[in-house]
Amino acid sequence: MQDDTSSNLCPAPLVFAMIGGKWKLSILQILIFDGTKRFGELRKGIPEITQTMLTKQLRDLERDGLVKRVVFAEVPPKVEYSATEDGVGLMPAFKEMHSWWETRKRSPKAP
Repeated sequence: MQDDTSSNLCPAPLVFAMIGGKWKLSILQILIFDGTKRFGELRKGIPEITQTMLTKQLRDLERDGLVKRVVFAEVPPKVEYSATEDGVGLMPAFKEMHSWWETRKRSPKAP
């Protein structure tokens, strides 16, 4: 019988909670591959997202340690967002998803 302690459980549900949702992966992709962005730049990069939802998703990602928010003491305030080291650590997962997608596109579809 296998020990069912939390250390033996798959972390996928925890990871999915951190990066799941309609917009978090898009935000992370921009910040990981394109670097630091201001709020307006992120909004332009994901035109379908609302300002409210972008704010919420950025807060969630910041709370989970995947995105860093820096506020500059200027008038008007300047805020920049970047992927943290943990966020950048997701780069191989993005590359694997891309590879999987490319392979899938080339494979004949099963009936």
